[in-house]
Amino acid sequence: MDTGQLLINVLLYLFLPLWGIAGFVDWCCHRATHIESTSGLTESLMHSVMGIQVGIPIILCLTYRVNVLILLLCLLAWALHEFIAHMDVHFASPRRKISIWEMHAHSYLATLPLYMLSIIAVINWPVVIDLVQFNWAGQLTLTRMEYAHGFDGYLPAYLIFMGIVCVFPYMEENLRCLRYRLKHKGVSA
Repeated sequence: MDTGQLLINVLLYLFLPLWGIAGFVDWCCHRATHIESTSGLTESLMHSVMGIQVGIPIILCLTYRVNVLILLLCLLAWALHEFIAHMDVHFASPRRKISIWEMHAHSYLATLPLYMLSIIAVINWPVVIDLVQFNWAGQLTLTRMEYAHGFDGYLPAYLIFMGIVCVFPYMEENLRCLRYRLKHKGVSA
């Protein structure tokens, strides 16, 4: 097995699941601190936005060949994720207790996207060179992968896993915060 395939396996079987697990731990911490009655819907929606900001590049990299367009989208998503992550902690910290467990989850949630992006760049080094040299001709389209990464059915299995550990919990958090806000109109959260 070549180094590129080993790095892909690290992404598929270590970093991607670990990102989902860290997101679930973070959700558990939000639930424990009763986010709905402290920082509320505003913070909860920031969490959903950050999940989408990392989720879209993951789906793109799993289904399309990495080219300049994909790298640009990944870089933009990473930068926006960092910005929203800063806003999230700045907004939440004066409104609720952020436990050591949540800080630890945040360290994974903040660094894993950069590590994944770095590995994708290493695996696709010629594309990185094209990106920085502005050799973008023919690389601004979406081209489907000829083969699926991982085992047959990896993508549906990963999406189900992420649905269970992140999508449904954060949807529940958003709804819980929305219900609380509607029930307590006039109280800002």
